[in-house]
Amino acid sequence: MVSTNNSNHWDVNQIENIVRDWQDKPGALLPILHAVQDALGYIPPTCLPIIAEGLNLSRAEVHGVVSFYHYFRSAPSGKHIIQICRAESCQALGSRALEAHAKHCLNIDYHQTTMDGEFTLEPVYCLGNCACSPAIRINGDTHGHVDQNKFDDLLSLLSTHVVEVQ
Repeated sequence: MVSTNNSNHWDVNQIENIVRDWQDKPGALLPILHAVQDALGYIPPTCLPIIAEGLNLSRAEVHGVVSFYHYFRSAPSGKHIIQICRAESCQALGSRALEAHAKHCLNIDYHQTTMDGEFTLEPVYCLGNCACSPAIRINGDTHGHVDQNKFDDLLSLLSTHVVEVQ
């Protein structure tokens, strides 16, 4: 299930200040989006008009950039971000089975967050850890040679989230 928790609030002035800090620099849109996500943890769709107006762009142009790059989130992420490598080396050594296992255990798909807000699952297209495929990254820490059992062990270390595999 996907979390619809929108308890994270943001301040219009905070977004306006970020836009003001960057708007006169060439290629300002990406640095603004990064700054907003760094400040809030995601890019709320309701702040897109503020960014668009500050850069004299359409809302569609800003939305297009946010939706194009997988790095940007339009909803708050979970407490723990799990990224599974989908590059060729990892796929050749079992990441597809690992991906299916993770989705089943967490009961979510990529770009979704568990209902309890604990985990967000994301695909990543190379972690630079090909010699240790399949690889995952959890909260910025890369783990290699991850099979289903190692995934379950790593997950159990993170929280009291119940992993039920049927």
